[in-house]
Amino acid sequence: MSKPEVPFPQSPVVPNMVEGDHQIQFSCHKGISCWNACCANIDISLTPYDIVRLKKHLGISSTDFLREYTVPYEMEKDGLAGVKLRPIENGSACRFMQPEGCGVYADRPTACRYYPVALLSLRRQDEYIDRQSYAIVKEAHCKGHEVARPINIDDYRKEQGVVEYDDLARGWRQLVLKKKSSGPSIGAPSLKSRQLFFMACYDIDTFHSFVESDAFGKLFKLGADEKAMLMADDVELMQFAFRFLKQVMFGEQSIPLDEEAAQLRLSNWQVRQAQIELEAAEKRAKLEQEMLEEGIEPDVTGLCDDEGGSCSRD
Repeated sequence: MSKPEVPFPQSPVVPNMVEGDHQIQFSCHKGISCWNACCANIDISLTPYDIVRLKKHLGISSTDFLREYTVPYEMEKDGLAGVKLRPIENGSACRFMQPEGCGVYADRPTACRYYPVALLSLRRQDEYIDRQSYAIVKEAHCKGHEVARPINIDDYRKEQGVVEYDDLARGWRQLVLKKKSSGPSIGAPSLKSRQLFFMACYDIDTFHSFVESDAFGKLFKLGADEKAMLMADDVELMQFAFRFLKQVMFGEQSIPLDEEAAQLRLSNWQVRQAQIELEAAEKRAKLEQEMLEEGIEPDVTGLCDDEGGSCSRD
């Protein structure tokens, strides 16, 4: 049996997996001796839906939210990017922490809703579905585990409003898991692919402008009603972004293309590649001529055009 793929393996917690019917004993409430302790030292990864909720709560664009409140990180070396909440300047506390509690409680991130439960979204390499399991996080400072309030994980998730968050972030988790399970078969994503993933997943307002653009409209065939719905609803647009990324990253066709525009795009790319090869050949020829004129036997093995031209010599 192949090993399960875990989307965020860099976590220092390596827990035992449990199912939704597993019973925990926990309560977090104002007045408990550890109140705000977990918010004083954060390491909170955000889902795309977390960002949509928080940027709306703050009344700012996703672009501004990402710049002011987050830091990017690599989910795996040379892989796709994730986003974490940025703590206070020169500290580790959450910027939304207040003496009375969370300042964005109604729209708090998924990880905060789950605590002290951790979601483990898994996909085995021989499977086409992902599955959810859970783990219990017990930190020394947390006194919530000492409160006699039994509740199973499924009921705790409903109580904390996290079911909706999981459903709306599932497409994103599937992208991450698919990239991990594909591994070397598709290679490391290019810089352009990583930038596209970041925009479509996290910067929903920039993605909105991208989908609204004439260039997008010429290549992808969206009905007027569908496009109007996407332009009016960030959550619908976010779900569309996951479909879009599955199509451009993994070839899972779900958005119809304008075939004529697609062929023209391919032809333009081929012309550009030929132009790059020609420019590289001209640079090599010029370099060889200059070296010959100086009485130097040219050896340009390994010299490449910085735009990706071929380095080979006949």
